[in-house]
Amino acid sequence: MMHFAIRNCSIVLFRTKSIPTFLCAILVSLTVHAQTKYTPAPENIKSREWFEGARFGLFIHWGVYSQLGDGEWVMNNQRIPARTYEKLPAFFNPIDFNPKEWVQMAKDAGMKYITITSKHHDGFAMFDSKVSDYDIVDRTPYKKDVLKMLADECHAQGIKLFFYHSQLDWHHPDYFPRGNTGNGYTGRPENGNWYKYLDYMDAQLTELLTGYGPIAGIWFDGMWDKKDDDWRLEKTYSLIHKLQPAALIGSNHHRPPYEGEDFQMFEKDLPGHNTTGFAPEQKIGDLPKEICETINYSWGFNLQDAGNKTEKELIQYLVKAAGYSSNFLLNVGPMPNGKIQPEHVALLKQMGEWLKTNGETIYETNGGPLTPREWGVMTQKGNKVYVHILNWQDETLTFPSLGKKIVSAKMFSDKGAVKFIDNEFGVTLKIPNARRNDIDTIIELEIR
Repeated sequence: MMHFAIRNCSIVLFRTKSIPTFLCAILVSLTVHAQTKYTPAPENIKSREWFEGARFGLFIHWGVYSQLGDGEWVMNNQRIPARTYEKLPAFFNPIDFNPKEWVQMAKDAGMKYITITSKHHDGFAMFDSKVSDYDIVDRTPYKKDVLKMLADECHAQGIKLFFYHSQLDWHHPDYFPRGNTGNGYTGRPENGNWYKYLDYMDAQLTELLTGYGPIAGIWFDGMWDKKDDDWRLEKTYSLIHKLQPAALIGSNHHRPPYEGEDFQMFEKDLPGHNTTGFAPEQKIGDLPKEICETINYSWGFNLQDAGNKTEKELIQYLVKAAGYSSNFLLNVGPMPNGKIQPEHVALLKQMGEWLKTNGETIYETNGGPLTPREWGVMTQKGNKVYVHILNWQDETLTFPSLGKKIVSAKMFSDKGAVKFIDNEFGVTLKIPNARRNDIDTIIELEIR
């Protein structure tokens, strides 16, 4: 549509010579992004409420790229031609994949949902697609649909399942005109039918939404590759909402949410931050929020990436996310044999142990009455405010008044009383050094 709109606009200019160039640009933008008003179904509203209380999920980047042990962008980074990359599935045989172990690992970590890559930027489908044979069943010796196996296990164990789906495709010939990645090396013809590609994408989404039981949502990525083109979002989003009204739609486009989306995501950044430089246009909206981050430095399996975050770093990131009223989607990249690296399993288990004790201050909470500070964050549930002190400065902590009277203050860990002053100058808490926790000292305040 974008390219048609440009041609159409130029024709009008030729005939009338009366529409300024800047108006032409505005018309193009309106044509690309205008959508009718989206009204979420009651099932969708219920899903949003569940999502906002879930707070912790498992992200899984897994595909034939894991065979090379160099991350999920290996095709682009190593400039591997499409025909050469097509040889890779023949080596992918994850005989140790055990969906029951994966789901149990997520539950042991205190996670409430799983988001897994159904198709990444390399274009290879990790499910049994009928509209293409470029998939795990038709092209690998494994011959099994891992997404169906995982979906069945998630349903059996009561874990919600989201499908990540890449809008960007370095393999499909109709992904044309090319975007900012996948150029100059793939060997694809320099022509194609953009809308035919979008039809193909919608067909695969239909397969995912009709053959795998109830799906919690679709997690889109890759629109940033051609961010101003006509992605036909209204048609795709309406299709998803029609097939599964309860399914949530989110997109990692690094912009404010578009009409039809149900949650807003932030990549490797807390809401409102832009330390990565990915999202200069992104503002915090009113939808439920989610941040995603890696357990080391890589999304897909990387043989040489030993930069694992510590238990403290991961738990504090989870706590900070909750302080921003956001979920934390933590990624692992399984190995090509289907196993998840033992050191990552161990870290997830440590987080689960922490949540067994402190989950009340995270699950089904919202950000507290004060915005996050350098010392930590607050979460709130009803008349209870949980003060998460992550960075101690002194024996006392002072912050502005909460606007409501504090009835009591106590340590969340042992319910022991905490000395406090609550007056017109603010609130001061005093915590002796012996009662502090290196990861997160949690003070429970009752307010009225």
